[in-house]
Amino acid sequence: MINQIKNLVRKLPSKNADLNYGRHVIVKMIKDHVVKKNLHNLKILDIGCGKGVDLKNVESSLKNINIELFGIESYEPNVKQAREAGIKIYSMDVEREAIPTENAFFDIIIANQLIEHTKDIFWIFSEVSRSLKPEGIFVIGVPNLASLHNRFMLLFGEQPTSIEVLGPHVRGFTAPSFKRFIECDGYFIVKEVKGSNFYPFSRAVSKPLSKIFPTLSVSIFLNAQRTEKKGLYIEVLDTRFFETPFYRGEETKVMLE
Repeated sequence: MINQIKNLVRKLPSKNADLNYGRHVIVKMIKDHVVKKNLHNLKILDIGCGKGVDLKNVESSLKNINIELFGIESYEPNVKQAREAGIKIYSMDVEREAIPTENAFFDIIIANQLIEHTKDIFWIFSEVSRSLKPEGIFVIGVPNLASLHNRFMLLFGEQPTSIEVLGPHVRGFTAPSFKRFIECDGYFIVKEVKGSNFYPFSRAVSKPLSKIFPTLSVSIFLNAQRTEKKGLYIEVLDTRFFETPFYRGEETKVMLE
């Protein structure tokens, strides 16, 4: 009986998998920010933009606004399609290289289902803290380690699906822990936390459950606003000691085009 339950839980990730990306959540977070700040000219960057789906969704949702779309992507077929869609693409290593723009350049930065694939998140957040304008927002989507179905996986002694050993993810996130990381030393403040998808329920049931219980959803989305604090997020590594030698960067060289 227990083995049958385990097998059932393992099969859950195929259900409504498209909702894991929370496209509607990202659009709403950004649209609400633009309306609240009464913005009319935007520079938006998507780190790991793929074919540019999130960027184009945001663009189509914002009318009568001048938007410049930027993306970071290295997979060549995606690069080609994103450029054809009018997105300026940087092909770079986000864990080792500086984003090739001047300081405080972007109004909004997105990283959807990307951070869980990376080790050097201190460097990534530092580059976001440098290239994002004060009061600009960083919209982040990650798989939720504390989702309802992952809790059941652990209950039966199984690895949570969001961080399988034989899989692509190297980090696991819960909303409270990730919020503490983001807000560390005051470079960002998390304005809201939302969820998307809810295993093992149908699409019609998943959407309202994710709104009511975002921290039990399959994916969590955090809206982090850049504060006025001077300096870069990488300085967090100067105020505490970790045994892991996280990448701190060489002397930052800002490349202007």
